[in-house]
Amino acid sequence: MTRRYRLWGALVILGCFHVVILFADFFAPYSFTTQDRAMPFAPPTRLHWVDESGRFHARPFVYGLKDDPRSLGIYQTDFMRRYPLRAFVDGSSYRIVGLLPSHLHLFGVEEPGRIFLLGSDGYGRDQFSRFLYGGQISLLSGILAAALSVLLGTVVGTLAGFYGGSIDEALMRGSELFLGLPWLYLLFAVRAVLPLHIAGWQVFLLLVAVLGLVGWARPARLIRGVALSAKERNFVLAARGFGASDLYLIWRHVLPQTGGVVLTQTALLVPTYVLAEVTLTFLGLGVGEPLASWGSLLSSLQQYYVLSSYWWMFLPALLMAALFQAYYTAADAIQGRLKSAAL
Repeated sequence: MTRRYRLWGALVILGCFHVVILFADFFAPYSFTTQDRAMPFAPPTRLHWVDESGRFHARPFVYGLKDDPRSLGIYQTDFMRRYPLRAFVDGSSYRIVGLLPSHLHLFGVEEPGRIFLLGSDGYGRDQFSRFLYGGQISLLSGILAAALSVLLGTVVGTLAGFYGGSIDEALMRGSELFLGLPWLYLLFAVRAVLPLHIAGWQVFLLLVAVLGLVGWARPARLIRGVALSAKERNFVLAARGFGASDLYLIWRHVLPQTGGVVLTQTALLVPTYVLAEVTLTFLGLGVGEPLASWGSLLSSLQQYYVLSSYWWMFLPALLMAALFQAYYTAADAIQGRLKSAAL
C-alpha cells in the first residue's frame, strides 16, 4: 500500500471517528448519565438475525436478559423477549453541538429492552454511549493541548531559526530545559497542590494548559531546522534584496515551509496528550464524575474482580488503541511524503 493510500485511509478513519464523537448525542443510544441499576456489568449485546426457532428476521433484534440474583454480572438470555433494533428513535433530549434541541438517536430498542454494544459498567450505564461522550473531553483536551504546543513551537522555532545568534541560543537553551522536564510528574505535582474538589471544566483547562505549555520544545527544535534552511533559499534572499521586511519574509516564505512538520507533530502529539488525560483521570486526578472521559471508563479496571471477570471493560482501551494507530499512520505517511518531496 502506497503512502498516499495509507494517508487517505488514516484521514478517513480519523474523520469518521471525530464526526461520531462530535455528534455523540445522536450516535449514542443513551445519555452518559443513564443508569440501569438492575443490569450492572451486563455483557455486550449480541445482534441476532435468526431466532431460536431458526426463523430469519429482516430486521436485527436483541434478546432480553435475566440476571442471576446470586451472582453480580451473570445473566441468562430470555428467549421469550425479542426487541427489534430500530433506527432514528426517540430518546433522551439533548442539544446538537450545544445549540439545537433534539431527542432523535441513530438507533435503539424499545423499553424495557437494552442494547449495550460494549457492555455496561457497575452502575448499569452503557459503555458505548459513555465512550462517545467521553471522547468529547479526552479528544478535545488532546487536540487543544497539541494545538497550543505546536503554535508555541512554531513561533519559537521560527524566530530562533530566522534570526539565529543570541536569540537562537537563548530560545534553544530554554527548549532543552522543557525537554528535560518529566511532564507527567509535573502534571501530578500541579494537580496535587490544587483542591481535590474543583469543577470539571477547571480541571480540563488545567490539563490543556499544562500539556500545551510543556510540550512545545520538540516542535520548536524541528521547526527551527526548517527555518534555518528556508531563510537561505534563493527566493528569500531575492525578496530580502528587494527590501522585504522580516515579518513579510517569515509570513510569506518561511512559515509555509513548516507546514509538513506542523502537521506531523500535531498528529503525534494528539494521541500523546489524550493518553496523558486518560492516565490522570484513571488515577483520579483528572476530570471526575459526573463528566465522562475515557479515563473514567477504564478506572473500574483498578478493581481486581472487574479486571478478572468482565473482559468487555477492556473494549474502550482497544478502540483508543485503534484511534492512536490511525494518528500514527497519518503522521508516518505525512513524514514519508515530505521526504519524497525533498529528494
